Amino acid sequence: MQEEKTNLKKEILSYLKIIVITAIVVLGCKQFLFAPIKVQGASMYPTYHDKDIIIVSKTSKIERFDQIVFQSPTEDELYIKRVIGLPGDTVEMKDDVLYVNGKAYKEDYVNRQTDDPNQLRITENFSLEQLVNEKKVPEGMYFVLGDNRLKSYDSRHYGLISKDAIYGEAKVTLYPFNQFHIGSKK
Repeated sequence: MQEEKTNLKKEILSYLKIIVITAIVVLGCKQFLFAPIKVQGASMYPTYHDKDIIIVSKTSKIERFDQIVFQSPTEDELYIKRVIGLPGDTVEMKDDVLYVNGKAYKEDYVNRQTDDPNQLRITENFSLEQLVNEKKVPEGMYFVLGDNRLKSYDSRHYGLISKDAIYGEAKVTLYPFNQFHIGSKK
């Protein structure tokens, strides 16, 4: 009888160790490697929809056109936007064409649908200097825009994003299941 109790205690301790180690690994991964995020709003439509659930990598090197999640500079929320300008870049928009360092980019990811037949442009003309009083994106900062330009609150409104505010890069779309996708949507 005593031997059975001892074996039962050992088995329970063994299971507890597994549970504790698993919890530490999961919490560690969530804290330092990746985390699930729920998309809020329509600013990244059509790339992401309201209430999509994505996995964010906290260890990725940020590159142009990556979709990043960051702490909003104006409220206590996480935002998701597309990186347009990296440190050292010039950024401007002319006649709905994006120019980074003088090179024109076709933005296939931008929502160009509008309810207003008189809407001439999806993205208003601007230069980085007009918006943030800088000729180039400073070191440690990023210029971001939403894909749904007519409904996006982004660097055109609140300025540049600090590298320290970045939570991570969108890597996996988990939900809805019919939109499951591994790798960021370019």
